[in-house]
Amino acid sequence: MSTGTGDPKELGVFLKARRADLEPLQVGLPDTGNQRRVAGLRREEVAQLAAISTDYYTRIEQGRMQASVPVLEAVARALRLTGDQRTYLFELAGRVPSEPPARSSRDVTEHCRRLLDQLTESPAVVLSDTMDVLAWNRLAAALLTDFAQVPEADRNYVWLLFNDPVLRALYDDWPAGAHACVAYLRMHTARNPNDPRLLSLLARMAPRTDFQHWWQTCEVAVQSTGNKVFHHPIAGTLTLDWDTLTSSTAPDQHIVVWTAEPDSPSHKGLRVLAAAAQQGAETSTLPDSVRERLT
Repeated sequence: MSTGTGDPKELGVFLKARRADLEPLQVGLPDTGNQRRVAGLRREEVAQLAAISTDYYTRIEQGRMQASVPVLEAVARALRLTGDQRTYLFELAGRVPSEPPARSSRDVTEHCRRLLDQLTESPAVVLSDTMDVLAWNRLAAALLTDFAQVPEADRNYVWLLFNDPVLRALYDDWPAGAHACVAYLRMHTARNPNDPRLLSLLARMAPRTDFQHWWQTCEVAVQSTGNKVFHHPIAGTLTLDWDTLTSSTAPDQHIVVWTAEPDSPSHKGLRVLAAAAQQGAETSTLPDSVRERLT
């Protein structure tokens, strides 16, 4: 498959640079000890490693032939390309790789956790493609649920939304929110239908007739931005906008952030929750004096 774009000239420059970076011993070829006319690998050596003819590889490097996807995959392996270099190779060739990019770790980076912690007036969580809750800040725990107290196997936003009555009761329009989450989850099946976590979640959700009804409609959606109304027992009614930010280094991790209009009742409500979270107090026992001072 072709993307319809490509730059054969730049492709040749890139391939020459990459083979110049490698020595025969690095790729398992014998070093004859003879003086080499070019730095790094010769064209015939790259062709040998990629199991193609020297003429075929030469024409690719000279921009006289568009390589097939399998050949590009073989050349990428022969040249020991990194993930980013491999992506660049396919972009220059105007091709779509047959193999999906390597999945990122479920571990959330330290700087991402720091970002969450510094969002002191905005609840934020990190969700995986299957909507596992990977990280959260203090205000998200105060608004939604204390994820740290949820068993890791149940720490999935879809699972909690359907099975946790407290989280469910927060939603002003629970059916719309739950339906949307099912659509987000189904979108993931196109990217990785055999994801073990996805299959496990679907098996666990099988007894839920409401989930099954929405799942079978085959509706899909991408998490982007929206608006939600929550009825919180302490902060009251909160009208919050939410945005989804996807990490460039971990494309299957999505930071969802809820914000409120400045100086609005919802903004003041979030500040009430932030004060409670900062003090390490239970939101149900927040002193009236704190609430009055912030409102």
